[in-house]
Amino acid sequence: MRSPRLRLTAGLLLAPLLSGCFSASGDDSSSDSSGSGEGGRLRVALAFPPAENYSPYGQDAFALSRLGVAEGLTRLDANGTAVPALAESWSSEQGGKSWLFTLRDARFQDGTGVTAKAVASALTHAVGADPAPAAVSGVKLTAEALGDDQVKVSTADADPVLPLRLTNPSLSVFSAKAYGQDGKVNPVGMATGPFELTRITGDTAATLDRFDDYWGGRAQASGIDAKFVSDGAARANALRTGDVDIAESIPVAQVASLDKNTAHEINTARNTSLYLNTRTGVFKDARLRAAAREAIDTSAVAKGVYEGYAEPAKGLYGPALAWASGKRTEPTGRAKATSPKGKSITIATYDDRPELPETAQVLQQQLEKAGFTVKLEVRTYARLESDLLAKKFDAAVVSRNMMLDTGDPVTVLAGDYTCDGSYNLSFLCDKNVDRLVATARAESDPAERQGAAMKAEAAILGSDAVIPLVHLKVVTGIGTSVKGALLDPYERGFVGTGTRR
Repeated sequence: MRSPRLRLTAGLLLAPLLSGCFSASGDDSSSDSSGSGEGGRLRVALAFPPAENYSPYGQDAFALSRLGVAEGLTRLDANGTAVPALAESWSSEQGGKSWLFTLRDARFQDGTGVTAKAVASALTHAVGADPAPAAVSGVKLTAEALGDDQVKVSTADADPVLPLRLTNPSLSVFSAKAYGQDGKVNPVGMATGPFELTRITGDTAATLDRFDDYWGGRAQASGIDAKFVSDGAARANALRTGDVDIAESIPVAQVASLDKNTAHEINTARNTSLYLNTRTGVFKDARLRAAAREAIDTSAVAKGVYEGYAEPAKGLYGPALAWASGKRTEPTGRAKATSPKGKSITIATYDDRPELPETAQVLQQQLEKAGFTVKLEVRTYARLESDLLAKKFDAAVVSRNMMLDTGDPVTVLAGDYTCDGSYNLSFLCDKNVDRLVATARAESDPAERQGAAMKAEAAILGSDAVIPLVHLKVVTGIGTSVKGALLDPYERGFVGTGTRR
């Protein structure tokens, strides 16, 4: 049975997130699959170099998604609904503990067919990755092939948002040949998307060619030449001089220098926040975390750093999620602040997003005024991530899209703030937070799920493990000759079958 009820449920849960449509030209590229036009190669500049050799189990998965290389059983549409990708339909069984996905006729880029066995194997590899992708953090998921074209995906507990969970790029499906005995995945020529990754030049560039057997239709661009340019000013300049056709994440300081017809703004669910290390160092003391929170003026970050492309944060869920403001409650359990007395802290951040070092400098001034001694550590994200996850800093200024992992407001809480969370930059391990997140995950009613997420948010903010700073807008630079580029508030899509020049 096709799942109109499921799609309605997911849409009710997430539809308020979006503003506008995906495509910069006003047409969804996925709807233009004829491939009748023969476009040239697209030249794109992405902000974040691959940090894990294009492994789909970390942040590199989103580069594969943005470039149209990889996909999973489902995807998010412009309304935040789970819609068909490699699965053409699905249904829920056993009260939501298992789901049956029926596969469409599709092929991998190595020429082999997409079978139930291949899909089940891909999902099993993803779940077994260490660390597990954020989308399945804390979820006991198994996948079983039923015949050639059906896959049964089961969870230990009922999971009402499993089709949303499977939209995560880290759960993309690759050919059996992609998986090595060492647990690594080679995505070159092994995925199913409209563009095939054919050559990797370290962490600086990648070459992609059109995959003519893509099930969704032949892409209009003949290929993509991707550059990874961490410096935001360099990305803007490359667009301005015509060296690239599309530039990701234009810094706010560079927007005014662009032709107004090339700067495309969109609201997102992305926040910039200060994550405090609750496990080791100065901020193990909740009273000092409270002192840091009280010292920070978020309006200075919104006005001074983001110049109108952000607003002071009110919580983890920003104004792009219209449902959040009416359900928000005051943080619970906050400690009383104590004097820092000159205690030294190191704040880490990355310069792939140039506003982050500026934000860190503003926070440094505010925290030093409050009595802390502050040192800043700035690197590229690729050089910073492993040390962030290894608890080597007292705090980190990080930009995070709250709906990036699954499009579900609860999943990100599990990945970022529970004891077993795979992207828990605060290293928070609080039994009450875990209990509230577990309660939220069990809710199948959209309104109840949202309300439960907000209760968990109140407990997380009450711990002062994270200090939300600003809610962001994102500006993408798109050359005037380009049609059909994707403006995706989930930041998963960049080019599609209809993107062309």
